[in-house]
Amino acid sequence: MIPSLETRAKLACLYAGGIWGLFWIPLRELEQAGLHGLWITMVYFLVPTVCLLPVAVWRWRHVLHGGVNLQITAMISGIALLLYSTSIVYTDVVRAMLLFYLTPLWGTILARIFLGDAVTPMRIVAMVLAVVGMLTIFGLGVRFPIPQNVGDWMGLGSGMVWAIAMVRIRHDSSHSAIELTLGFFMWSLILSSGAAFILAPSFIPSVAQTLPAMPLLLTFMALLILPGTIASLWGPKHLSPGLVGLLFMTEIIVGAISVALLAGEPFGSREITGIALIAGASLLEPLASLINRRRYAV
Repeated sequence: MIPSLETRAKLACLYAGGIWGLFWIPLRELEQAGLHGLWITMVYFLVPTVCLLPVAVWRWRHVLHGGVNLQITAMISGIALLLYSTSIVYTDVVRAMLLFYLTPLWGTILARIFLGDAVTPMRIVAMVLAVVGMLTIFGLGVRFPIPQNVGDWMGLGSGMVWAIAMVRIRHDSSHSAIELTLGFFMWSLILSSGAAFILAPSFIPSVAQTLPAMPLLLTFMALLILPGTIASLWGPKHLSPGLVGLLFMTEIIVGAISVALLAGEPFGSREITGIALIAGASLLEPLASLINRRRYAV
């Protein structure tokens, strides 16, 4: 049996969140190559934008048809991506993720105000589980994720801006995920380039600096980031922004595990407990929906 559109959208968001949990790896590779923080994000976004140029030429009529609304939505999502990417460079990966993933709260509030979405008891339970899971990973409040540096503030701001983008995508679901992806990376490149040239003009990286990181960056883009981006911009067209934020929290699960394995950060019973709570928060509504559907089918 072919899954329903809603089920496929939920699976797309779960998948996209998992992919974004590996987003930090090429960023840290560029950092180790000695690039300035602002130029790291510029190079990172340059690669997918160049890769997508043939698609932009092929789909130019669709891009024009999307008009100003498409570009505004793409620009907002690009700002969120830029803030999040830069936060990973300037603060701990896990801190950036956890501050970003207050998104379900912002998404639920905005969806209630602008889309009229109901705030169900199950959504509240899921958000509580998510917050408790995050606090568990941080140490049950000992290291509560209050922004302490510029990277932290960028992580928090990226989640707020991403929630706005999700509301816009949900409100006008006519835009194709392909055009949204084109605009997503194009605006990320434009904004990151502007920031790099204005704030760090003397740190332009050389080809010799960036070349060693290119094989890893190209592999990640082709196999993970580009497919994950399309999924992350297609799924939200069919779901409530608050639910999207919860489903995307698979990023914390994958991110926490990958950081522990590849960056040597602690990973024990506390992290496992937090991940289990976050997984429960992400899967609570999809599983309840699946159970109800089977019940009515019987």
